[in-house]
Amino acid sequence: MRTTPEAVQKVGIIGAGVIGGGWALHFLRLGKKVLVYDPSEAAGEHLRETAKTTWPTLERIGLACGACLENLELVSSLEALNAAEVVQENAPEDLEQKQALYQELDTALDWDVPVLSSTSGFAMTDMQKTCRSAARTCVGHPFNPPYIVPFVEVVGGEKTDPETVRWAEAFYTACEKKVIAMQRELPGFIANRLQEALWREALHMVAEGEATPEEIDASIVYGPGLRWAFHGPCMTFHLAGGEGGMAHMLKHFEPALKEPWTRLEAPELSDTLRERMVQGCERQTAGRSIAEVVQERDECLIRVMQALQEIQPTNPIAQKDAYASCS
Repeated sequence: MRTTPEAVQKVGIIGAGVIGGGWALHFLRLGKKVLVYDPSEAAGEHLRETAKTTWPTLERIGLACGACLENLELVSSLEALNAAEVVQENAPEDLEQKQALYQELDTALDWDVPVLSSTSGFAMTDMQKTCRSAARTCVGHPFNPPYIVPFVEVVGGEKTDPETVRWAEAFYTACEKKVIAMQRELPGFIANRLQEALWREALHMVAEGEATPEEIDASIVYGPGLRWAFHGPCMTFHLAGGEGGMAHMLKHFEPALKEPWTRLEAPELSDTLRERMVQGCERQTAGRSIAEVVQERDECLIRVMQALQEIQPTNPIAQKDAYASCS
């Protein structure tokens, strides 16, 4: 009874916040009907306004045939999402709340409707623990903003049907996403684990007065971040090894691997550290609103993605036929 991944035309969204709203915009751009449920009526209306202001950005990326704002529908109950062929869950990162929601979905949705979670850290095994329809649940973790960044991590839980994972991978791929179907559950998944390591090091530097938020951001934006956009850390070090590649790199730098550079334990979030982080970010925004900075971010992301598509169409991050208008 389940719709094939490539044929999905109606997508349900639970949660109209930053990530849920971003998913809604992505599916709208692809010409799908999007049903959004959020217990806060204000959140739904905010999404409607955000969709209007973001539409020019979606037009720049490229709209699929039939894409329009009228395809966005705010619904007043979880049961109304049963009209969708797949549901993307974006509830707050609270495990008990997630578990209660999945129990509600047992009766709200037919069991052949896949439920994919945007959770940024919880294991699906824990979220599906108390629900009866666990076989159709799976993690589909995106990166912000979902309507531009193509990366999605897919992984099921102990009770997930392997067919659900395969379905989710095919669905996201059909929706112009670069998908990693993880072999097993991992706390924080892959990308967040790497992001968190860098984040902890940054907090330590600020806490110890070794660097400011501005200096840290500049070091990544104009340093390794430029390379990571198309090679990632492993391939970057492979090239750093010269003709010997990664083998030479590992041999040459093996002694340095144990040097005490890293402080991966999270630092105490003191009032001083909070103030330094907030002030550093406010200095960088220089009076601009969050909406203005988001617009700037989106513009930069679009240009980077277009460059990847033009220069390296076979790059694992660049998506073939992505960001192309309907002819």
